Amino acid sequence: MLKSLIIAIFCCLCLFQNPTLAEDNPHITITDEQLQQGENIAREAILATENGDFPQAEIYWTQLIEQFPTNPAVWSNRGNARVSQNKLQDAIEDYNQSITLAPDAPDPYLNRGTAYEGLKQYQSAIEDYEKVLELSPEDAMAYNNLGNANAGLENWDTALQYYHKAFDLAPNFAFASANESLVMYQLGKKDEALTKMRNLVRKYPMFADMRAALTAVLWENGKQGEAESNWVAAIGIDTRYKDLDWLKTVRRWPPNMIVALENFLTLENN
Repeated sequence: MLKSLIIAIFCCLCLFQNPTLAEDNPHITITDEQLQQGENIAREAILATENGDFPQAEIYWTQLIEQFPTNPAVWSNRGNARVSQNKLQDAIEDYNQSITLAPDAPDPYLNRGTAYEGLKQYQSAIEDYEKVLELSPEDAMAYNNLGNANAGLENWDTALQYYHKAFDLAPNFAFASANESLVMYQLGKKDEALTKMRNLVRKYPMFADMRAALTAVLWENGKQGEAESNWVAAIGIDTRYKDLDWLKTVRRWPPNMIVALENFLTLENN
């Protein structure tokens, strides 16, 4: 399903405000100036991430690793920057180091799971997400990502259960509900899927993913005008939905949804 695009930022600014947390090596003395410099670099790294400048974010996190090598947050966050550049194996190495330093922190496991998903190592991803739930039993993102990994294995019924659980825990988690609707369609529950898609678009009119999904389902139901209207809205928000390869490999719609949208695009272009 959705390759987990939401990557947790493992809190690090607070670690620079407490030298015993920032560096647990008693033989290293950290000055107030160094802590302030670290906090400033961390803010720049987060800003670069928010601006989509992931190579620059990686540079900042690397600077922080050099200054604070026992801070697990900077390792995990550099992993995030690397995932965003598709440097998946390098990212996993960063997450491994973060987990070594902070084995009871859930975020590095969650983030490493997304990297494993990118490598199609779905069982390894599942193990990481299950570890997150051991540490944080009501983590909605972990349940959603368990759905993603099981969808990667085509365990559709299991994926549906996890998406539903994620949405139960976080009713405003729109992507979990969207993923649930797509798997409903895959399982032949087309009326339920359509109802959920309509409700999501009603609540989130700028939700391109559900606009595109509605396009496919409505077209299949013979509602051409409504389908075309949703399509214009969808690609006006996000043109990637024109790219079936992106839908298959990055967004990871289920195969029946891909076929439905492909039928719409084929007939519309003829």
